[in-house]
This record gives sequence, C-alpha cells and structure tokens, in this order.
Amino acid sequence: MRFLLFPLALAIAPLAAHAGPPQLLLEVARFRNLDQVQKGGEIEISVTVPTQPLTYRQRAPRSFQSSAVVELSIVKADGTAAWQETVTLKPPVLSDTTISIKNPLSFLKRVTVPDGTYTLRGRVRDQYKSANGETTVEQPLVVATAKAPAFSDIVFLSRPAAKAAEVGVFNRGGYLLTRAPGGYYGRGADVVFFYTELNQLPADRPVRLRYYVVAPDGKPAAAVDSAPITPAAGRPTPAVGQVPLGPLPAGAYTLKVEARDAATNKVLATQSRAGQRSLTEYAPAGAALPR
Repeated sequence: MRFLLFPLALAIAPLAAHAGPPQLLLEVARFRNLDQVQKGGEIEISVTVPTQPLTYRQRAPRSFQSSAVVELSIVKADGTAAWQETVTLKPPVLSDTTISIKNPLSFLKRVTVPDGTYTLRGRVRDQYKSANGETTVEQPLVVATAKAPAFSDIVFLSRPAAKAAEVGVFNRGGYLLTRAPGGYYGRGADVVFFYTELNQLPADRPVRLRYYVVAPDGKPAAAVDSAPITPAAGRPTPAVGQVPLGPLPAGAYTLKVEARDAATNKVLATQSRAGQRSLTEYAPAGAALPR
C-alpha cells in the first residue's frame, strides 16, 4: 500500500489547539480488477481528516460543529481527470470546543481504472476558515496488471479482520476490515494486523505466508508462518495475519510478507509496507463514514 501523509506525526498523534491548515491523510491500496472486459486495477482510497485543526462554529448555545470539504481526483498523464469526487464532512456536534481529543473522520472510495500512470490528488478545505484553510496533497499512482504471482498492496488494520458475509464498503474478500490509518500503532498496541491478496497463483499450488516486522536499523523480528493456503481458482486469494511488535522501538517500522511454495519453500511473491509505532501516544479512534 502506498500512502501520503500531511504530516504523519501531526495527522495521527493527539494535537494541541493551533491555527495551522487542515490536514489530510490519503492511503492507496491497489487490488486486482475482476472485470475481464476492462483491464486494470481496483483502487481503494482511504481518506482520513483529523478534526482537531478544524474551525468550530457555534450553531446554538453549547453547540459547536466544524465542516470540511474533501476533493479527490485521479489524474491521467495528459492532465485530464480519470475520476473525481467531492465529499463534505461534518464531525459530531460538540458542547465544548476546548475538549482535548477530537477523533478524526475517515471514509473509503473504490475506483476502477485501466492500467497506466496517474496522479492521485486530494484537497481538504476548512469551510469555516478563510485564511490558511486549505491543504492539497498529491502522490504518483501506477496501475499494472500482474502477469506473475504477486501480492496486492497491504492494508494495515487496527483489529483482526473479521469474517463477514455481507457486502459493504469496508468489507473485502469476505472480511470486515477496520483500517489503521498510516499503519500507526499507539500506546498499548502490541500487534500489527493486516490484510492483503494473492494473485496469479495456480489453484493446485498451496502456499505458506511468512511475515515479520523490520526495525529502522534493518533488524527483523521473529517471523510468523501461516498454515498452508490453497489459492482460489481464477480469483484473488485473501490473506490475513498478525505480527507481534514485541520489543520493536518507537518510530518507523516495515512489515514484510512473503508467499512461499508449501512444498519447496521457494519464495513466490513478496510485499512490504512502512508504518509507525508510538509507545507514549494513543492511536485516535476513527469515526468511519460509509460513503
């Protein structure tokens, strides 16, 4: 999974009141597109807006609310838009704006685009702030259909993936996924949870997953091996797991996942993603908006 942070330390750590611009966290996960007619990929765009920096306006006695507009677009190499959408966010009404913890708001969009090179652009605008009330972030986006065994991007989760039969915007591969923005695990969190998918594997070739976290100094923690997984015929194979953080120090870390042939132990595919750990600050709870 690729992600863009503005900035990470501010977006996910508790914030003191300040007059800075609004903040926006965009995370992208690329998955295989099951549409056999339109080649390309399915892009999940996870959007998180910290509400701490937003301006709160009084609506009634002891009633305050903020509002932000998020504009998203996927832009082609020639500058034209392949997709765009605007979402208005209104956090819960507060009776006291001096409250020190205001949970962020998040929502998820799924977009199918053909193979190619794009730019993901996001802009957040504080509706109640005229000066310094807007932030724009961009990141490159490359979509390419895998021709050999490969993982999708990794999705960090704040809790284990839960089996779910229903279909919803936060569900994937038969699981309900509660995302951990930025791969951030705060005080009291000692396990990394994740979801990914395996593609282009023969259905008669069982594999084992091996996953582990790597500290900034490059030292890997003990690896976890999964039970054998039988790939789905003609479809992505969901893969979930969890890795103890153990004595990993605060700061950046990297989660690495390998798919190995269950019979020969040969590495067939690898994927990795960076995250952050804090031993002192709690990770904020997100208010999810199913849009």
